[in-house]
Amino acid sequence: MASTKDLEKVQVVGLGQACVDYLGRAPCYPPENGKVELLDLRMQCGGPASTALVTLARFGVHTSFLGSISDDYFGNKIVQNLKDQGVDISFLKVTPGLTSQFAFIAISKEGQRTIFWHRGSAPPISASEVDLSPFVNAKILHIDGLMVEACIEASRQAKMRGITVVMDAGTMREGSKELVSLVDVLIASETFAKPLVGEGADPKTVLKVLRDLGPRHVVITLGHKGSVGLNDDGLYEQPAFRVNAVDTTGAGDVYHGAYIYALLQGETMANCMRFASAAAALKCKQIGAQTGIPTLEQVKELIEHQ
Repeated sequence: MASTKDLEKVQVVGLGQACVDYLGRAPCYPPENGKVELLDLRMQCGGPASTALVTLARFGVHTSFLGSISDDYFGNKIVQNLKDQGVDISFLKVTPGLTSQFAFIAISKEGQRTIFWHRGSAPPISASEVDLSPFVNAKILHIDGLMVEACIEASRQAKMRGITVVMDAGTMREGSKELVSLVDVLIASETFAKPLVGEGADPKTVLKVLRDLGPRHVVITLGHKGSVGLNDDGLYEQPAFRVNAVDTTGAGDVYHGAYIYALLQGETMANCMRFASAAAALKCKQIGAQTGIPTLEQVKELIEHQ
């Protein structure tokens, strides 16, 4: 448990997933009942909320992670990684004798990834277990929306404390609409709003639909096509930065962490999107969600040269 003084330094609290990733580079995808030899296999830590916090920690921001794991091999790897990265884990829930989340990620020659993941048997954080009161100087709550009830409670507490709520919206789940109504900054994947707008909807239309749910700022990430954003000041389009990509795993998570960093600096939506896009692009130059997280200097250099 961190000291009260250390917890007072925390600027960003993250609630969500942490996992261990097995990443395999494949020359091709085999047909059903077929097989293929991997060109490379690596094990790293990942997870949406935790990777965003690791990004922030590398940028010099004090962070704390609220998640649920067990004390198995994967759980121990997750704990050690977060400690090594400088992320506070004072309120990480560890349930003995169960299993933690992990994923196998197949990476194509083009750097695109396909994820097979297992939630593990460690129980989710319940709403009654959420308590943001130790984080007296927190500016931002970052949630990934998997543990919906806990995220709703955390968002309500954040609202009462004047903490900005940022959501990584990857998949629409039961309760997601209620959760989104409590969010200040919604950063959604292309697929998140499909249950609301159907297939093939224009991203600008999706932005308006999502903003009508409550968030003041809405961003949709579009992979190699960049990102689009909408707030009271207008519509913004940010092209993707050009890099030699080898793996897109974790690019969205790094985008979220970098966006939050720029937000903490008081940047406009346009500048937040630009900074986040540059950080996400640089991550794609290396395999794994966290290995390729760039330094602040690398992000600034890419922005200056493109």
